[in-house]
Amino acid sequence: MGEIEENPVRTEVTDGIGIITLGAARRRNPLSVATMRQITEILTAFDADPRVRVVIIRALGPAFSAGHDLTELTDRTLDDEREIFAACTEMMAAVHTIRCPVVAEVAGVAFAAGCQLVATCDLAIAGRSARFATPGVRIGLFCSTPMVAVTRAVGRKRAMHMLLTGDSIDADTAADWGLVNEVVDDDRLAAAVRELAGRIGASSAHTLAIGKQAFYRQIELAEADAYDEMVETMAANAMTYDAQEGMSAFLDKRTPVWRDA
Repeated sequence: MGEIEENPVRTEVTDGIGIITLGAARRRNPLSVATMRQITEILTAFDADPRVRVVIIRALGPAFSAGHDLTELTDRTLDDEREIFAACTEMMAAVHTIRCPVVAEVAGVAFAAGCQLVATCDLAIAGRSARFATPGVRIGLFCSTPMVAVTRAVGRKRAMHMLLTGDSIDADTAADWGLVNEVVDDDRLAAAVRELAGRIGASSAHTLAIGKQAFYRQIELAEADAYDEMVETMAANAMTYDAQEGMSAFLDKRTPVWRDA
């Protein structure tokens, strides 16, 4: 998991990958309002940066994130509370709306809003020792906003079990339930995530953006409406330079050269 540092959010861009690292390790990487707003700003900046093809969200220390900063949730006004959860919702929305696929690299615990962030990311790989929970019920604050993302990832009965009990699940269970895509040994986590990001980033960035945005448009539609929407999307995609180049390269048995490369 690397050196432990008390820097709430760090960023770097390397080999087409934009990396967001939560670094408040001693506090288990709480998602304070400032941190959530910073992540939203970074995601937006990565979205506008042509160098970035894939984004990784990771963390230092024993927690991916233990959730909201509870010191911000006590002795506040209703408007203050609304502002906190609105900032969280804005961050989660940014994960879905930016063009780049976002991969969660989950080491340690991902609880409450941390679990929500994992569920929201387009893909997630977990270390074998990772654990996941929505334990708000145990402190009188039901994980209502986390359940939006978690329910969509794992389904109703499993989400309700997590939400009503506050019990944690291990990484293998999270994979079985669909909360994460894959589980690897802890010492292979960073390499596995970067290998996945590299494979994704080898495709046309323009095509990835079309596909990601189309996925979230169609997923909540009725089947007939989804097909109507995706017929237009795929037809327009087929007319793009990269699609024509990719199909021609396949037929010619050569490597495509993307316009965005």
